[in-house]
Amino acid sequence: MNRDRLEPLGVPNADYDFDDTFTGARYRSDPVAFDRWLLNQLKSRLDETHVKVVLWDAEDSRPGEGQAIVRFCDRAALWQVLINPALHFGDLYSAGRIKITGDILVLVDEAYRYLAKTESPSRRLSRSRLRAPSLSDSQRNIHHHYDIGNEFYKLWLDREALQYTCAYYAEPTMTIEQAQRAKMHHVCRKLRLKAGESVAEAGGGWGGFAIFMAKNYGVKVRSFNISREQIAYSREWAKRENLTHLVEFVENDFRNITGSYDAFVSIGMLEHAGAGNYKQLGELMRRVIRSDGRGLVHSIGRDRPEPLNAWISKRIFPGAYPPTLREMMDLFEDTGLSVLDVENIRLHYAETLRAWLQRFEENVESVRTMFDEAFVRAWRLYLAGSLMAFVHAKLQLFQVLFAPVGANNVPWTRAHVYAEGE
Repeated sequence: MNRDRLEPLGVPNADYDFDDTFTGARYRSDPVAFDRWLLNQLKSRLDETHVKVVLWDAEDSRPGEGQAIVRFCDRAALWQVLINPALHFGDLYSAGRIKITGDILVLVDEAYRYLAKTESPSRRLSRSRLRAPSLSDSQRNIHHHYDIGNEFYKLWLDREALQYTCAYYAEPTMTIEQAQRAKMHHVCRKLRLKAGESVAEAGGGWGGFAIFMAKNYGVKVRSFNISREQIAYSREWAKRENLTHLVEFVENDFRNITGSYDAFVSIGMLEHAGAGNYKQLGELMRRVIRSDGRGLVHSIGRDRPEPLNAWISKRIFPGAYPPTLREMMDLFEDTGLSVLDVENIRLHYAETLRAWLQRFEENVESVRTMFDEAFVRAWRLYLAGSLMAFVHAKLQLFQVLFAPVGANNVPWTRAHVYAEGE
């Protein structure tokens, strides 16, 4: 690339003063009146008592408690954010062309408050946009997110079961380890697992839930996953626990699950399946669950159809889609399955992400050594943004319990779910 002359956003021959530090490109010239006018447009959208926005010529200052300062380091960064903040802000912050000092959660919180005041009801996504990713698409997407290194995830997930899904804070004072343990018991109780039964798991992560079910409920589990690194980790874990007679980790896609089982469970996989595959998944679940069996799907979702944030979809979670409950019903309608119960534990995911973000920051130097500063910033923004998405109800967390149509061996109350003890 010729660094002497660039043409950002239709402005020909703009002069840049490049330095080779992490902050990247900077204009030689001081901000002009138009830059300051653009900045004022941005300021008008935010509460300056919480978030202060400045240009590259502003003197350095320290934010007060509960405040954040956003500094645009070059003119093009300012223009790109105003044109398409959802896509460009993440890349510019990761590259150091936008700097945030203070509490990043304050900034993201304020951004969501602004969106809540200004956005209009979205039109329903057309069914043609609800893609059905192929097996090769799914493998590529999963590799992008999950196969970046087990050691990275071990830095900030819970230290007992490596659960990269919503925990369950039965008590608000729980640690992330206690809350993840409570989540797994919560799901197992809903499924009414009994020793000797068989379970099919779609999307098993690092194997923690399959091992938990085998150890605590005495069931036999076949766990299907297409992440090679996760499967290898899971198999080694099962060997260490002497549970290979109860747990089998299969490196294969959910579409290839075979056999007959007492229960089916999917924790955090549906977001990656593609809404166009829901009918096929529902038919598969009915095929592999015995007539007196039951199943549970635990998934991030939305109250209304919307695509995932453009930057997260591009940089962090390609191919992911959080469905609405209406869209999730494609799993059950006309597939021979009946919905028994639905629970939304949205705020539990906000607390889960708060715990993850805290651990991420505690181990940020290790993350920086594994990757680089751009990676650190990208994942910090991803975790903070996801946390606030659940706080502001832009995302939900649905647990849907189901059984084959006509199954009458279902509980009359929820008493078994909230039984004391573990």
